[in-house]
Amino acid sequence: MQVLEAHKPFEIQEIELTDWKQRPVKNNFFELVLIKEGSGTQCINYNHYPYTKDSVFLLPPLKCHSFTITRPTRFVFLKFTDSFFKKGSRGMHIDRNEWFNEAAYILSNYNQLPGDIIKTDLDRQHLQNLVTMILQESRSYERESVQLITSLMTSILELLIRNIKKGSYYEMAQKVSDERITKMLAYINEHIDKPELLKIDNLAKTFMMSPTYVSEYFRKQVKISLREYIIKAKLKLVEIRLLNSDFTLSEIADDLGFTDVSHLSKTFKRYAGTSIREFKNNGEYMILKRSSCSAQV
Repeated sequence: MQVLEAHKPFEIQEIELTDWKQRPVKNNFFELVLIKEGSGTQCINYNHYPYTKDSVFLLPPLKCHSFTITRPTRFVFLKFTDSFFKKGSRGMHIDRNEWFNEAAYILSNYNQLPGDIIKTDLDRQHLQNLVTMILQESRSYERESVQLITSLMTSILELLIRNIKKGSYYEMAQKVSDERITKMLAYINEHIDKPELLKIDNLAKTFMMSPTYVSEYFRKQVKISLREYIIKAKLKLVEIRLLNSDFTLSEIADDLGFTDVSHLSKTFKRYAGTSIREFKNNGEYMILKRSSCSAQV
């Protein structure tokens, strides 16, 4: 067994296992998992997907995920920790807002389904090379390593975003055959912090529809109203900010187009069923979860 860790704001672990054991540390943001050797089955939300060498997965912030190991497996875990996105991270020279928005985009749009997230052989090769460099740098960890690893992790985030956009990870999109709704969902989630772009007239113009048909079309395809989808998409990002950053409520309300903190608080309680204070104290996602997990594996 080999375990390599870089200091926060990210954690890097390489480990070989013959049997999966529940990991003691819960990941509040998400982890990237690369299979270097071995085979078996990945499970998320009690859905199963076979893995082999070079498979790449995301582990969402849920307790109900595991791997059933058929052949001894060497895992590499890259963990994006919450401190990465907080003010005052020592030795970090990054655009905190841009980094957080990219990571939040991945977490809020990846639908917590099992399966390999990388869609092309070229991107898989890119990711493997980046992971190799990160592991090498973490073994000879020096003061300058943080900045280099940060740059490499930036590239990994960009690869993940590109592949999420190529896949059918958007909520409910995998249930329909009309490509327009997948593109519309992608557009909405990319521009969730720009209310003017999500107005009916702009969506109609962007997707070449009649303004009177946009809402009807969306409800028919996604089974909820456009307004409710946008609110829930915003609230997923609210949850991510509340648990993984030090953004103030005023900053969150302003960034996501709520009228003020009171409007944000009332909307959150209506959909999450709990106050923001209670939610932060509990420390568990509510709206972001795809489905509830009744057992811990």
